[in-house]
Amino acid sequence: MTSDTVKDVTEIDDEETTPAFRTVGARERGYHRTAVDTFLAAARDSFEDDSDDLSAADVRVASFPLVKGGYDIGEVDAALGRVEDALAARQRERTVRAEGAEAWVVHARSEAQIVLDHLARSRRQKFARTGFLTFGYRIDEVDHVAARIVRYLRDGDELSVEQLRSAAFRMQRGGYREEQVDALLDATIDVILAVR
Repeated sequence: MTSDTVKDVTEIDDEETTPAFRTVGARERGYHRTAVDTFLAAARDSFEDDSDDLSAADVRVASFPLVKGGYDIGEVDAALGRVEDALAARQRERTVRAEGAEAWVVHARSEAQIVLDHLARSRRQKFARTGFLTFGYRIDEVDHVAARIVRYLRDGDELSVEQLRSAAFRMQRGGYREEQVDALLDATIDVILAVR
């Protein structure tokens, strides 16, 4: 067998390998397959090497180009959620080993209090607003989710990471600034992951 034949067989095998996720139809848009595969391979390597190259927050903000015939968005997002959970659990274990469980609880409470303090602002005033001609997140929808977060942190009502990850808000002129709302949702997810 020549080296060219080995190359040809390898290329065929690569093309015929089963995709990591279901792909959408040729006319639908999904996540770019190579971008997802590369990111998840790096995440796997980081986790297996026990390195700090990738954090749960890095996974949460990962984004991929949308292309026709790409990976199913829901399946990839679910897998990213599992990776984020695993990295957060590893960080919690490291901190507990190094500093003790009490230090971890104190940190989680501190983060939760920061979120509660922010959400104590008046209704319809919880976040900075966009200009009148600029679109932002719909205020009533964000305030509804904010109330659920407060009930979770203050009263122990149920709220899952998956619910926050899938939170989507319609847009309105003069709405809440997206980056502020997203940052608070991320901070709340960190708190939930910390106390799981």
